[in-house]
Amino acid sequence: MKYLHLIWAALFRSKTRTSLTLLSVIAAFLLFGMLDSVRLTFASGGPISGANRMVVSSRLSITQMLPYSLESKIAATPGVKSVAYAAWFGGIYRDPKNFFPNFAVGPTMLDMYPEYELTPAQRKAFDADRTAAVVGESLAERHGWKIGDTIPMQATIFPTRGSNNWEFKLAGIYKINDSKRKGEENQLWFHWQYFDESNDYVKSRVGWYMVKLDDPNQADRVAKAIDALSANSDHETKTQTEQAFNQAFAKQFADVGLIVTAIMGAVFFTLLLLTGNTMAQAVRERIPELAVLKTIGFSNRSVLWLVLAESMLLIVIGGSIGLGIAALLMPVLSSASNGMIQLPTVPLQTWGLGLALMLAIGAIVGLLPAIRAMRLNIVDALAGR
Repeated sequence: MKYLHLIWAALFRSKTRTSLTLLSVIAAFLLFGMLDSVRLTFASGGPISGANRMVVSSRLSITQMLPYSLESKIAATPGVKSVAYAAWFGGIYRDPKNFFPNFAVGPTMLDMYPEYELTPAQRKAFDADRTAAVVGESLAERHGWKIGDTIPMQATIFPTRGSNNWEFKLAGIYKINDSKRKGEENQLWFHWQYFDESNDYVKSRVGWYMVKLDDPNQADRVAKAIDALSANSDHETKTQTEQAFNQAFAKQFADVGLIVTAIMGAVFFTLLLLTGNTMAQAVRERIPELAVLKTIGFSNRSVLWLVLAESMLLIVIGGSIGLGIAALLMPVLSSASNGMIQLPTVPLQTWGLGLALMLAIGAIVGLLPAIRAMRLNIVDALAGR
């Protein structure tokens, strides 16, 4: 572009103002990059094909429990290697601010996760004690727990013998070597059999089944076969990937898409006002300079495009830097999400939408100042009228 040097010089005519505006744009698109990446993650759990572990839950709602009797039918489905089951407990440790995921799990659930490293002695102790629990290393360190401690939990859903007081003996502490999955160490697991016998409300029901496959390439076929087992019953199932299940679980607490849209709407509305004021002031200060450009032969249309290009360049530079920083921070966010978000960087869809927003915002905030510049009367502008 032959006029780039003019646009660049005009953009940084007031370095302080431009730098502060640029920081605002960077912050806005940094927030957009991270939030929109999360929105896309929750919008699609990814294809079932190729998955070697799948989750079978209620088709109606993640809160609807399934009959325990379904285990044997799922295990008998061709292509299923093994089955485990679990149920959400939702207990609180001492104070609601200490909340962490806690589940009642079947005896083979730990076998589903060989990446959860637990010593043979601790596994044996867990299997031998009906009131035993295992926790992740990060959770144990956070609360100062050690093997043999009693962990008191307050039930929020499932009382036991008319009381909300549950106690578990810490029998094992597992760790995960994958640094991106360290968030999964913030969990507590205890025996489903103890939960089933002791809770006052629910009997012979599980929250979901975890299925390991013989051949991941047959995942689609196996998923359809499992869901066919409960078709037209009062407990129809939906078989999906672990990531999709985790996302559906999180959606029970909040509409992530709506929250992200509302936040970004407020951020970009503020950004429009800020950058619009910056461009209006910049053009107002340069009225004599723009008049000189017209005097030496620049057409009205050329002046219009120079101002619009300046506005769009400001937004594109700041937006690109913001999205770039978001791409670097996404692995950190993913590792802190307890496995719900698994993104190595900002998705291409977010980059595409971000670029479109940059161009649109740049055009919107620059349009009125550009029209004013285009309509300048040379004589009046040079005379300061």
